[in-house]
Amino acid sequence: MVVDDHPMWRDAVARDLAEAGFDVVATAGDGAQAVRRAQAAAPDVLVLDLNLPELPGARVCKELIGSLPGLRVLVLSASGEHADVLEAVKSGATGYLLKSASTEELIDAVRRTADGDAVFTPGLAGLVLGEYRRLAGEPAPTPGGPEPKAPRLTDRETEVLRLVAKGLSYKQIAERLVISHRTVQNHVQNTLGKLQLHNRVELVRYAIERGLDDLSDSTGD
Repeated sequence: MVVDDHPMWRDAVARDLAEAGFDVVATAGDGAQAVRRAQAAAPDVLVLDLNLPELPGARVCKELIGSLPGLRVLVLSASGEHADVLEAVKSGATGYLLKSASTEELIDAVRRTADGDAVFTPGLAGLVLGEYRRLAGEPAPTPGGPEPKAPRLTDRETEVLRLVAKGLSYKQIAERLVISHRTVQNHVQNTLGKLQLHNRVELVRYAIERGLDDLSDSTGD
């Protein structure tokens, strides 16, 4: 589903995605309309502008993430302001792409978002990881987050989690561990279930809180 208040831009993005083989189930031009249509159409991926009439994009993201389990949100915005990026991620977005991206970059980002990857315009991923490190220093367990005594993960799940926290894509993790892309996805889904987390962004924060992103690489090279 594509949400943008500029009709020409919205139609162009929807057309490009449809031509690339995606099923565009709905579009919307304002925030309130986006919430209604997304709840009816239940898309797998929402391509969302932040600057929307009626209801801001971050609010749309938060409402839909809460009501549509499994929804992945890729923000497509003209703004690269740090505050906008962090607000989007805190609202549940799993990726953030600037509108200066090429059509090929957009299609790749939507495909990776659908696969569960966290996709960011170069330069923004480091900002998000830095914010998670800052948040990790705060005592802030959130409602619905993992219990203080977390369930035990297998060695392989911990290994995959550590590589997720380092910012590797599922494809890169699969190559590093010499396992299939599907196996990586299964490990991540199992870990999300055990830890009672909802998406890869929350998983990265969980890993950083426990210092897993700073461990030395034990997979050999």
